Amino acid sequence: MAGRKKIDAMLVSARSAARAMACIDKRLKNAALELMARNLLSSRKKIMSANGKDIKRAEGRLSRAMIDRLSLNTSRIEGMAQSLHEIARLNDPVGEMLDFVKRPNGLVIGKMRVPIGVIFIVYEARPNVTSDCIGLCLKSGNSVILRGGSEALESNKAIFEAMDDAARSRGIPRGTLNMVADKDRSIVDYLLKQNRFIDLVIPRGGESLINAVTRVSRIPVIKHYKGVCHTYVDASADLGMAERICLNAKVQRPGVCNAMETLLVHRSIAGRFLPKMIAVYKKYGVEIRGCPVTRKIVAGVKPASELDWYTEYLDLILSVRVVSGTSEAIEHIATYGSQHSDAIVTEDERSAAAFLRCVDSACVYVNASTRFTDGNQFGKGAEIGISTDKLHARGPMGVEELTTYKYIILGNGQIRKQG
Repeated sequence: MAGRKKIDAMLVSARSAARAMACIDKRLKNAALELMARNLLSSRKKIMSANGKDIKRAEGRLSRAMIDRLSLNTSRIEGMAQSLHEIARLNDPVGEMLDFVKRPNGLVIGKMRVPIGVIFIVYEARPNVTSDCIGLCLKSGNSVILRGGSEALESNKAIFEAMDDAARSRGIPRGTLNMVADKDRSIVDYLLKQNRFIDLVIPRGGESLINAVTRVSRIPVIKHYKGVCHTYVDASADLGMAERICLNAKVQRPGVCNAMETLLVHRSIAGRFLPKMIAVYKKYGVEIRGCPVTRKIVAGVKPASELDWYTEYLDLILSVRVVSGTSEAIEHIATYGSQHSDAIVTEDERSAAAFLRCVDSACVYVNASTRFTDGNQFGKGAEIGISTDKLHARGPMGVEELTTYKYIILGNGQIRKQG
């Protein structure tokens, strides 16, 4: 592997920086975040020029949805900067005291939030991940190693440079922010074995990337597997509301993980709801793949295969199934879903309660679009990823999810005498 000495030096620097960041003043972190936001805006021409090079290389190789994820414009760069401002305004979790109890012997035992340490993030085609991850890791007192996909290499480098310059000018320790710009894939495998230096790995991308990282890593991995998200339209649903939610969940941005991939509809309203809903979808270019009942209700619908129910399309394709009720909808989600985000549209409190209680997903909605599963929308400023794991974080991961804790024990001379 070329450049191993450089990678090893980066690991040592990142570990040293993580120790320093655990004790750094929150005002310094916030000042760096604010300057990073300003630097992104002042560097937008450079960033968009770099992004143009990535887009040009991607044309003809990537799907339209993936190119949409890769693309930057003035609005998206302004959104990245705004997220950094919002992260700066969040409460700093580092050093927060939790769960204090006083024992009969007088010891006071509690927990203190602390940074995780060194976080390695492997990601694919979304350049805004670079700024989000830097902002969240810095705020939570961690050092970060970024390795983006080759399809976004120029964009990522331009964003990183603008933010790294800001961090250094505000006195953030050298080694806190790191980017691997080498396209050599063996570097990723090497880093995934460096459990002496790296505390956590977060892969962001397709299922194949996450499986590859999990298979190789000797370091704990927080996984964001595919987003096979469902919306179930119940018998009592307000059909106007259902149409708006289902349209938004599928077409507002189909190439992202919180977009709906399967629509479930109660059989008692399917005859009224599906013809109009599918007609609307067709206006937006959505290809429908339906169950036999769906195909009887609406002519021209392609048959859905067993594989379709498991598929994260990330495109204008939607699977549709008619079900007998809430129980069957829950069972379908349990069988085919990815524990990401699932929604019910209903006016029935019992159906809503059953759905909330029994759907085992990171985010479960009543009468709202799954597109809200997002760190910014949840008030976290941004997200490091959306965990479909159950330990130690689940759903959109913000600054609190990038901390762990240590026990704090306060005494006045106690000694243990027994046991």
